[in-house]
Amino acid sequence: MQIHVDSEKKQFHLTNGRISYIFHVMKNGQLGHLYFGKALQHRADFSHLQRYDLPTPASCHPYEDDPAFCLETLRQEYPVYGNSDFREPAISLRKEHLRHIPHFQYDSFQLLEGKPSLEGLPATFTSEKDEAKTVQVILKDPFLQAELTLNYTIFRDKPVITRSASLKNGGEEKLIIDRMMGASLDLPDKDFIFTHLAGTWSRERHVKERKLESGIQSISSLRGASSHHHNPFLALKRPDTTEHSGSVFAVNHIYSGNFLMQVEVDHYDTSRVLAGIHPYDFSWELNTDDSFQTPEVVLVYSDQGLNGMSQALHNLYRENLIPAQWRKKERPILINNWEATYFDFNEEKLLDIAKSAKELGVELFVLDDGWFGKRNDDTTSLGDWYENVTKLHEGLAGLAGKINALGLKFGLWFEPEMVSPKSNLYQEHPDWAVGLPHLPHTLGRNQLVLDFSRSDVVDYLYEKMADIIKRTGLSYIKWDMNRNITEPFSQKLSTERQGEFFHRYILGVYQLYERLTSEFPDVLFESCAGGGGRFDPGMMYYAPQAWTSDDTDAVERLKIQYGTSYVFPIYSMGSHVSTVPNHQTYRITPLSTRANTAYFGTFGYELDPGKLSSLEISEIKEQVEFYKKHRCLIRDGNFYRILSPFFSNETAWMVVSKDQSEALVGWYKVLATPNPPKQQTLKLTGLDASTVYEVNNEGQFYFGDELMQVGIQLPTEFNGANGRIAERGGDYQSQIFYLKRTDGVNI
Repeated sequence: MQIHVDSEKKQFHLTNGRISYIFHVMKNGQLGHLYFGKALQHRADFSHLQRYDLPTPASCHPYEDDPAFCLETLRQEYPVYGNSDFREPAISLRKEHLRHIPHFQYDSFQLLEGKPSLEGLPATFTSEKDEAKTVQVILKDPFLQAELTLNYTIFRDKPVITRSASLKNGGEEKLIIDRMMGASLDLPDKDFIFTHLAGTWSRERHVKERKLESGIQSISSLRGASSHHHNPFLALKRPDTTEHSGSVFAVNHIYSGNFLMQVEVDHYDTSRVLAGIHPYDFSWELNTDDSFQTPEVVLVYSDQGLNGMSQALHNLYRENLIPAQWRKKERPILINNWEATYFDFNEEKLLDIAKSAKELGVELFVLDDGWFGKRNDDTTSLGDWYENVTKLHEGLAGLAGKINALGLKFGLWFEPEMVSPKSNLYQEHPDWAVGLPHLPHTLGRNQLVLDFSRSDVVDYLYEKMADIIKRTGLSYIKWDMNRNITEPFSQKLSTERQGEFFHRYILGVYQLYERLTSEFPDVLFESCAGGGGRFDPGMMYYAPQAWTSDDTDAVERLKIQYGTSYVFPIYSMGSHVSTVPNHQTYRITPLSTRANTAYFGTFGYELDPGKLSSLEISEIKEQVEFYKKHRCLIRDGNFYRILSPFFSNETAWMVVSKDQSEALVGWYKVLATPNPPKQQTLKLTGLDASTVYEVNNEGQFYFGDELMQVGIQLPTEFNGANGRIAERGGDYQSQIFYLKRTDGVNI
């Protein structure tokens, strides 16, 4: 891992043997992009990678004697608009009453061991000093008296570059930022498939693909959250790229608020990728010596297909993003009372569920919505974070003590960012709600959003939550957020600073998370936003797992979890077994299939154990024991997608330990097919070709190469006539295979 800097030629080469990222200072002082991709040998000069072709007569150029130097045709690192580049820029700013075309010119650089943190923002970090290197390139605009710093970090063992930018006002006049992206990347052609994750509530993060063409293609959110609808991730893959081979570039934004990620293909087929805070309704004032820091952008290059891309992101987030204390810690198997009781519960009912869950082997009981204020439905009491003693006679502390006495940990649901109009908090502080004071407020789920851009709101929530954590000895918090922001206006901010509201809001959310996780590092936080409405790496910095979707149907979860795995480690996905008919789809699936899907995540249950049959109780006990045996493999192993639910009636995936000594395979078939083929196998991947593996501890042995080239035999399927020997059949089939390396066996 090295950062080569040629101070004379002003060239920078970041490389670690897997990737190279190369840029230089152009003759006008701006930074030009030279290369990003598979590692290149370092050489004395890379300037030939930037071509200066004579533009058309209609092109513009800043130098009279050099018409070939045209920014319209040059790939750049952090472009501006208005000086012969007509593509969308990375930055736009001005003095308060004067329009200006930024002209940031190279000034200096500094090399850093490791990686600096970003103040107030989640970002990747290092645990060891030699784990990463960073170069900070400083550019200055003498007219604006502004200093722009571009941060580039390369990691030792990962095909990853992280980027961010900061701006400091060194002048006496106020500066106003209208747009400031985290990163810009110019790629040399348009021969890519634009891949992203889209959806809505209960069907989040479905894989979408389309051919890149001239013009602008984008994904974004203006909801105040990263949203159910578009995840802040995009990938550009070559047309022949598959799961396991071919080139792909990926971009991920470590941010939880409004974002824009777009690709602009110009008339020369250059593809410009921009990622950052959405510029719509955004502005930021900088007084003298003030600075602004963008969120971080992760850039990945994989020459091993989409799975290589995903594994790079998984490893980065497991090792360099989630809180350090949760990297190697086993997450408890939980039971949540929501789908068992909804709002209709009392202490006795909760304790009955907890006692039954303990007998099943569950480790954590979570009390969901309805425990506070006068909360008997979703029309009241958000913000009134004190116990409903009608339901909980001895309060939360009394209930927690009884849960702990059973041998279970105790967890609790909060929705700290929201307030009900029918609440004591709203009556006392109506100005704490987001919205214009002279207009009616839009409701969502009968609630309003608290103004987290205000420090007094953040302080209030911190005091309430910290007090409950201390009184109850909480082990787990489910942090929910069930509506997006409308009427984005803070009564605390001046009119001139309303463009700062959305970003200040999410900074307030991060601040509350930071204060709570710092004071209570042993409390496991699970983020949630109406299910998967804020499943992004910004949240993962504080909460190592997220509720993947409110949709717990095993069939729908195949698509949701498959798409989520493009970016996020499977051990970050909250995945539970719920009752049937499913509460979101009315689908009835086998208990085994529900568990076989939920195993590939953080396992738990959403049901009332008291309503289970004796056979179901026995099966769930086996499921719990199975997950306990394999959760370290699920947490630490490499995840491989094999069959996609978006293109097939079957889905398959597997996780393989880092040393390839064991693996867990999940196979699923949604609908039965008449008279299916007699020989059915599933080709595996990621195994050691020369290793002998035993399957399911049943005395069946295979070399890894046979399992990958021929495949593992699936159980005999019912074909309409073989009922006596058929081992499976019907809709919603599934199968789990456990593979273990076996030494000393000759086959």
